[in-house]
Amino acid sequence: MANVAVVGASGLVGSKIRDILEERNFPVDRLFAFASKKSVGKEIEFQGKKVIIEELKEDSFDNRGIDLALFAAGGSVSEKYVPLAVKNNIRVVDNSSCFRMDKDVPLVIPEVNPSDIKKRDMLIANPNCSTIQSVLAIANIYQEYGIDRIVYNTYQAVSGGGERALEDLYEKKNDHWKYKIYDNLLPQIDSFLDNGYTKEEMKMVNESRKILGDDSIKITATAIRVPVSNAHGVSINLKLKKDFNLDDIRKVLESTPGVIVEDDIANEIYPMPATASGKDEVFVGRIRRDFSCDNSLNLWCVADNIRKGAALNAVQIAELLVKE
Repeated sequence: MANVAVVGASGLVGSKIRDILEERNFPVDRLFAFASKKSVGKEIEFQGKKVIIEELKEDSFDNRGIDLALFAAGGSVSEKYVPLAVKNNIRVVDNSSCFRMDKDVPLVIPEVNPSDIKKRDMLIANPNCSTIQSVLAIANIYQEYGIDRIVYNTYQAVSGGGERALEDLYEKKNDHWKYKIYDNLLPQIDSFLDNGYTKEEMKMVNESRKILGDDSIKITATAIRVPVSNAHGVSINLKLKKDFNLDDIRKVLESTPGVIVEDDIANEIYPMPATASGKDEVFVGRIRRDFSCDNSLNLWCVADNIRKGAALNAVQIAELLVKE
């Protein structure tokens, strides 16, 4: 049994982490819930017991007997408080982008690269939501055929922007972003960089290489926010290093843990946010050869960005730590 802290416990991802810890019977002895001042004192229920949300402070981890902390409160909170948790000998799973590209911090999708976690690692980073579903979908294809180039186009749900963003969608306003999301598409997720890409797009580029352990893969990405409440879609174009048979590609996908193939065009069956939302798996369909380029392939994948794209992946990492 472990004493577990959830940081950002009242937010979309933090709330989902709590739910999934309970759903998966994670061996929690005591749950600590930390959040910002506005949530302090709120009462939540976990495993039939009442838990009071505490304000996250610099001494929150001191002498509390916490074994494991799951952070879901954003980069600025992680930057300040993750080192304080580690200093107290607490192992941390961090959902922010703050430490993902640190060479000493494993960036892990449990179905893909669990062995990257070593016993000495006190901090494990949870990848970007779109990276998780995309790399999980293509990891075994990479192992079988090699990948020369990846083109990602994301269609990201509003829940990825948090509760205020969802209010913008539901109430048809634009208080959260510069432009409205209702009845619109926003070809910008996160801020722009000097190279013309957004931070979100470069996360997918850099994180994919790190998780697959291959800096030679050529990757480009375009990230778009769409007026869908939950579950991201990603169109993936792959140029493989070897030729392939589509039936074999389907077999590789069907044998990938955490992936479900929905690819029956005769009956118009393919992944959609409406059917993937609330599910743990990554759904892959529209599997077809790209005739414009040798050894190239198109895939469409959809996953619940709050579950597999954040909370579930974090809990699965925590399960690996507990097994150690």
